[in-house]
Order: sequence, then C-alpha cells, then structure tokens
Amino acid sequence: MTKRGGFVRAMAQAQKEAERKREQQARALQKAQSEGAKAVVQAKKAKEDALKAEKKERDRLSAEAGIAQVNLQNEELEQSMLRLATLLTDALKIQHFFDVQTLKQPLPNPVFTPGSLAIPEPPPAPYLYQPPAPTGLQKLLPGTKEKYTQEVAKAQETFRIHTAMHAAREQERLRKLAEARAAFEQLVLREYQQVREQYAEIDAFQRELDARSPAAIVNYFTLVLGASAYPDGFPQHAKVAYVPESKQLVVEYDLPAFETIPEMSGFKYIKTNDEITTTPRPMAQRKLLYAALVAQVALRTLYELFAADRKGYIETLVFNGYVESIDKGTGRSVRTCLITLRTNRETFMALDLSKVDPQACLQRLNASVSKSPTELVPVRPVLEFSMVDSRFIEETDVLSGLDQRPNLMELTPSEFESLITNLFQKMGLEARQTQASRDGGVDCVAFDPRPIFGGKVVIQAKRYKDTVGVSAVRDLYGTVMNEGASKGILITTSGFGKASFEFAEGKPLELLSGSNLLHLLAEAGTEAKIEMLHE
Repeated sequence: MTKRGGFVRAMAQAQKEAERKREQQARALQKAQSEGAKAVVQAKKAKEDALKAEKKERDRLSAEAGIAQVNLQNEELEQSMLRLATLLTDALKIQHFFDVQTLKQPLPNPVFTPGSLAIPEPPPAPYLYQPPAPTGLQKLLPGTKEKYTQEVAKAQETFRIHTAMHAAREQERLRKLAEARAAFEQLVLREYQQVREQYAEIDAFQRELDARSPAAIVNYFTLVLGASAYPDGFPQHAKVAYVPESKQLVVEYDLPAFETIPEMSGFKYIKTNDEITTTPRPMAQRKLLYAALVAQVALRTLYELFAADRKGYIETLVFNGYVESIDKGTGRSVRTCLITLRTNRETFMALDLSKVDPQACLQRLNASVSKSPTELVPVRPVLEFSMVDSRFIEETDVLSGLDQRPNLMELTPSEFESLITNLFQKMGLEARQTQASRDGGVDCVAFDPRPIFGGKVVIQAKRYKDTVGVSAVRDLYGTVMNEGASKGILITTSGFGKASFEFAEGKPLELLSGSNLLHLLAEAGTEAKIEMLHE
C-alpha cells in the first residue's frame, strides 16, 4: 500500500506539473500574441503617422509653391500696370533725336582661321629609317655586311618614297590653304562692298534730309517712331506724311486694343483647393485705364517727334490715333479713329509733361477724343491722312510731258473758278460762283442742303505757290461773320503756316492745302496735278 500510494502521489504530482507547464505555455502564447498584435498596431500607427507627416509636408510644399507663384504673378501684373501707367513719363527720360550716322554698320574685321590647314606636317626624319648597325660578334658572322648594306638601301628607298608622299601632301595642303584664303578674301571683299553700299545709302539719306526732302523727312520720323520702346502687345505701326509748304507732319498711329488692359486685378492662392484664382478688374476701372492709356500714347508720340526734330522740320503736327478691330457684324477688319488733334511746336513744347494729367492735357490742346474708346465710338480726324499725299512736282522731267492731267497752276483765273465751283457741286453743295478776286483766286458761295448740319458756306481759293499767310484766314473769318455763314473753307494750291492753323482753331473754318485739293478732285473724278512753274 505504501508503494502504491507513493506511485499515485507521484502521478498526481506529475499531472499537476504538466498542467502547470501547459498554463505557463498558454500564458506565454497569449503574451506573445498580445505583443504581436501590439507590434502590428504600433506598426500600423507608425505608417499612418508617416503618411500623415508626408501629406502634411506635401501640402506645406504645395502651399509654399502656390504662394510663391501667386506672388510672382502679382508682381508681374503690378510691373505691367506700372509700365502702362508711366508710358509718357518714361519717354521723357530718353533721347529721341535719331542720328542717321548711327545706322552705319561697323566695318568688318574678320580674322582668317584656316584651322588644320595652317599646320604643316613634319617631314620624315632620316634617322627613323636608319637600320641598326651590326655590333660585336655580329660583325664577324658571314654575310652580315652584305645584309646590312641591303637593309640600308631598302631603308633609303622607303625614306625616299615617304618623303615624296609627304611633299605631295604638303603641296595639297598649301593648295587648299590658298583656296581657303582666296575664298576668305572674297568674302571680306563682299562684306566691305555691302558696308560701303550701306554707307553710301545712309550718306545719300543724310544729304536728302539736310536738303529737307519730304520723302527723307518722312523716313526720318518713321525711324524715330520705330525706335520707341513700348511694352509687348503694342502694335507700334505708324504712317507719316509731310507737307513742306506748311512744315506740317501728319501721323496716323495705331493704338493698342482695349484688351491691353488686364482683365484681372490680382491673383490669390486657395489653400483648401490648392488652386490659384484671379480677382476680376471692374469694367469701369478698365475703361478709365484705357482712356488714360490712349491719351498717354498720343502725347508720347507728339513728344517723341518734336523732341527728335533738331533741324526744325516740323512747325505743325497732326496726330490721328486709330485702333484696329473686327466688326462683329461683318467679320471684317475696321479701323476707328479714337483721337485726333493738331498742335504746333511752341505750344506743345511749353508743356511740362512730367506733371500733366494726360487727358486734361489733351483737352487743353483742343484734341477731339472718343467719348467711349472701349465701344469704339469714332471721332472725325482734323485732317484725313489720305488727303496729305504729296503731289507737288519740283522739276519737270521727261515723262511729265506725257502726263495728261491738268496742272492747276496753268489754269486761267476763270478756269480755276469753274473748277472749284464744279468741285463743290459734285460734293453735293449748291454752289454758285461770284466775282473773281484780284489775286486770281475765286470766291464761291455754297449751300449745304442738309438739315441741322447744313447752311451757308463761304469758299475762298488761293492759287498760290507760296504759303498762304494768316491774313487770308482772318479775312475769310470776317467774311463768314459778315455773311452769317455756318462755315468758311479756304483752299490753296500751296499750304498754310502755324499762325493760320492757330487762328482757325476752334472757329468754323477749314483749311485745305494743295494736296487736300487734289484729293478732293480725285474723289470727284477729276485727276489733276500741281506743278510749280519756274519763272
């Protein structure tokens, strides 16, 4: 019993120990699983934290990039608006006189660079072809001397052949070098010839300019306007005409379109959407800015032309500013005159343009400006550019005898009177001729039948070859007042001076020069010319 009881106790103890170990293993497994799950959770959290940090960093970098982009765009927009606002004052800081001689290209000074052709090939060196002489016991061997002699003869022949080949290559190099030098000299000669021809053209242009050739004066002031630096997007196209009799320059200048004024007033970065938005500029503000821009361009152009005129070519300047657009009704391109004025040097150069308000300044100059430039409301030019083409002939050439157009300077007073009367009849006025004046001109009274705009028109013509004086303009104005006419027109075969234009300014008077008269005759179907007769 004692032994069995001990065995049972031992079995019970063993079972108890096994149960304890199983519990320990279960607790160890549970602990391991708990730690594994915790590690997984920790790993997931670490990953999520890393992704959040990465996204946060990306968002930060994206926001910084967006803000930087917005700052750059706002700065560029601000600079663009500043350039538009200072178009006039910026021009006051620049020298606008155009020295024709600066058009000359520098004389060419090329250097002949033949490259490898200039490097001679070294000739064959004789010592490299010399076979080594026998030494020591070699000298005692039979046939050594004969063999050496043969080797020397062979080496000499090889040297001779290589020397001849070298000489042929050198001769070919020298030939190519001579050809390259000859081609280079021909190129230099052509370049010098082109430069000499350009110098001759520029010197001829200078002589014509000094001689006050109308064509040269037109070209000179076209160059002046072409050299003016405007922001990108400005058309910068001009047509220039010159009336030498009155020293009057007429400019038809292309104005920038309304779209030149930016539609946006600023840029803004929206962080939540990571996008850049624009703030629209009020339409009323854009219209004001555009009107100011047009005024600046007009004044700037006038200033550049007067400032560039050191020789006194210009006494009076007419500016017509046009904008080109597409007629939405026809789809065709149209040109609208938005601003027109006539001024003279003395009046304009007395202005302090650094302090003026451009629009108020134009009003002071009696400019006619569109009431709504953005809607392209036109104004009538004070002088149509098409009426300024010079048709005066200084000298009679061989072909002039073949020209069948009548020369107005050869007409009798009676013929000239009839011509003017018929002209205004064809223009729709009820004209009748009166007694001719003693100076060979014609006085004509016409009636414009149109309601409101019509009325009595007094027309006087001066068949002059010299500039018409201001006294004739005063006389016409007195006639208009005495006759109770609505308008007076003074036509001449020559031109008018500054004083005449100044007196007519703001009065119901219209002054038409010889080129204007020829244009009106051509419009009425009569081709004519004005050829100054030599006494």
